[in-house]
Amino acid sequence: MTTRILPAVGDPDAARSITTLLSQLPSAEPGAPVTDSTSLLDTLARLAAESIEELPEVVLVHERIGPVPALELIREVALRFPAVGVVLVTADAGPALFSAAMDSGARGLIGLPLSYEELAARVQAAAQWSVGVRRHLGRGGDVFTGPGGSVVTVTGAKGGVGTTFAAVQFALAAAASGRRTALVDMDLQAGDVASYLDVQFRRSIADLAGIQDISPRVLQDAVYDHRTGLALLLAPGDGERGEEVNDRAARQIVSALRNRYELVVIDCGTQMNGANAAAVEMADVAVLVTTPDVVAVRAAKRMVRMWERLQVRKAEETAMVVNRYTKHTEIQPSLVEKITKTKVARIAVPAAYKELQGVVDAGRVQDLDNRSTVKQALWGLAGELGLTKPPDDQPRTPAGRGGQLALRAGGDRGSIGLWKRRGTGAPALPAGEGD
Repeated sequence: MTTRILPAVGDPDAARSITTLLSQLPSAEPGAPVTDSTSLLDTLARLAAESIEELPEVVLVHERIGPVPALELIREVALRFPAVGVVLVTADAGPALFSAAMDSGARGLIGLPLSYEELAARVQAAAQWSVGVRRHLGRGGDVFTGPGGSVVTVTGAKGGVGTTFAAVQFALAAAASGRRTALVDMDLQAGDVASYLDVQFRRSIADLAGIQDISPRVLQDAVYDHRTGLALLLAPGDGERGEEVNDRAARQIVSALRNRYELVVIDCGTQMNGANAAAVEMADVAVLVTTPDVVAVRAAKRMVRMWERLQVRKAEETAMVVNRYTKHTEIQPSLVEKITKTKVARIAVPAAYKELQGVVDAGRVQDLDNRSTVKQALWGLAGELGLTKPPDDQPRTPAGRGGQLALRAGGDRGSIGLWKRRGTGAPALPAGEGD
């Protein structure tokens, strides 16, 4: 039996060393090394979308892989691709790290410098385990094997640009189209999703922060099933509890949600921290909301630059949404695109707060009239981003990074995420006024 091995190594020298040794293993078929965590997850997702048999039996994760830490990456791979055996390559082969690696889902640990005997033994053990899991799946075992649901984050350039309203409407549009959708409030200190949807619920995302293994039952206990069909994971009522949700907890929570729901919409607010930065890094589609004024556009540019410095998200992989747009505004979407180097969505949300005032004041934005131009724009934008199910007679495009998105003020201008635009001819884009 041929064992397919995919090394995930960022350092070129380490990659050459590992690949050379792997090529000497009997019946081994090493793949070209992937250099970062994003490339690894995207590669596995693409292979899993074709067939479970296309996945490599073994993935080797080097300790210095980035930007996601090695143990967090192992946990993510184990959750999303349980038929793949993951082995950690590290200079610290002590019992503490070995235990942590096993807790994260690794099938073995190899110490540095590499030895042929240890590498062969660990790879063979992980490959045998992987083959056993796939044999079980072939008999119809109910085990999750795909790349999981899609994640979209909605972040505001600054406070008051309509971030939460846009996130809620995206989620409502997706649920109305038939997608099983979760809406997460990750504005941890000042989240307003509960207020916008007239919800009072004592559990929050903070209740999941200290749990090492988030099972479907544990997740369900923390989620509120709203009458609109949305599954809500709310921000803590006590803002100080937001500190309990760190980047590690955020990765676990997002992974658990994407394994259970077709679409996960995350309101990241306007203040970046470890948790929502991790969510943006994991997202298939990252939306940044701004208004067409100097202060907001400058804030959007700062946010994009910060994401790039922290290796969270590249500018060209960010979908910019222009909120409260009028054709008479001096700053047009094309200028926003030029300044921020992002891809501005073709649909812009019109400035029509009077349409929203009644439902916002009542805390029932789900009751916004279908004739509202703001609602029509936001729901059309959800279709443009690929968040809603296409009609039965149209092909469905898988999520992930790299697909085409038609852009405003000039047609198709590049790619955002792995969503393909499914021709909507809707208006331009400002979301509801105020977060």
